[in-house]
Amino acid sequence: MTSVACIGECMIELSATVGDNWKLGFAGDTFNAIWALRALLDPTATTDFVTAFGDDTFSEQQISFMREAGIGTASSPILPGARPGLYAITLTGAERSFTYWRSHSAARRLADNPDDLGKSLRNRSMIYFSGITLAVLDEQNRRTLLEAIATARLSGSRIAFDPNYRQRLWPDRFTARNAIGEALAVTDVALPTFPDERDLFDDNSQEATIERFAQVGIPEIIVKNGAEPCLLSHYGETTSIDAISVSAVDTTGAGDAFNGAYLAARLHGLDPAVSARRAHRVAARVVQTYGALAPFEALRTAFES
Repeated sequence: MTSVACIGECMIELSATVGDNWKLGFAGDTFNAIWALRALLDPTATTDFVTAFGDDTFSEQQISFMREAGIGTASSPILPGARPGLYAITLTGAERSFTYWRSHSAARRLADNPDDLGKSLRNRSMIYFSGITLAVLDEQNRRTLLEAIATARLSGSRIAFDPNYRQRLWPDRFTARNAIGEALAVTDVALPTFPDERDLFDDNSQEATIERFAQVGIPEIIVKNGAEPCLLSHYGETTSIDAISVSAVDTTGAGDAFNGAYLAARLHGLDPAVSARRAHRVAARVVQTYGALAPFEALRTAFES
C-alpha cells in the first residue's frame, strides 16, 4: 500500500481575498505538497505530515484541519507551550510577497526526538522534504533529520527533495549550500526551481542545474521555472515540458502543488513526462485560487483532464 510522509512546517496563513478582507488558513511548502498528494492519490494511500505542534488553540485547529482532510501526523510531537508560525501574503496583481512570524515555531523542533522521527518515516513508499525544512532547523536537528531520511532510504523508501532556497532563512550561502548538498546525497527525485538554483549556486541555465544534480547521482530531476517550461531528466534523457498559460490571481503554492502532483503521478505508475504535464495542469489550477491550497476536487479535475 502506498504510504507517503512529507516533512516540514505548517504555518498559519493569512491570505488576501477581495478588498481588505483576509482569510485564515494553514499552509507551508511541504504541507502544500502533501495536500496535493492527498487529493490525487488513491483513498487507501496513507499520507502523513511530519512536524511538531504546539498545544495552543491554533495548533489544535491545525491538527483537526489535517485530520478532516485525511492527512495524518504520524508520531509528530505536541510540545507544551509551543505554537505554530504565521505568515501573511500581500499581493501585487498575482505576484505575492510574504511577511513571517516564525522564529519560535514548534516545527523547529520536529527532530528533537530521533526515535519519534524515525517511527514517523518507517515503511514509507515516498518521503518528501525541502530546503525550507532544513533551514528552520538548527544544525543538530538538521543532522538528525538527514540521518533519519538516510536510514529510511536504506530500508527502501524513495526520497524526493526540493531545495526551495529562501535566502532570509539561512545565515549565509555557505551554510545553505552545504546543507542542501548533504540533502542531495540522499535524494532520488529532485524538484528544484531554476531561479533558486541560479541564486544559490550561480547556475546559468536549467541544463546547468540538471548537470550539477546528475553529477551527484540523482536519476530523476525536474527543474521548474515558473510559467516557463520545466526541464526533466530521467536517467540522462532530457525533455522540456511546456507549462500552461492561465490568468493567475495568486501564485502562492504553485510550485509546491506541482511537486505534489508530480509525485502522485509517479506513485500512480505514470512515466515522468506524463507526470510533469499533469503537474503543470495542477499548478495552473492553483494559481487561479487565493492562498496556497485549492479544493481537492479542483485539483483532481485538473490532474485527470
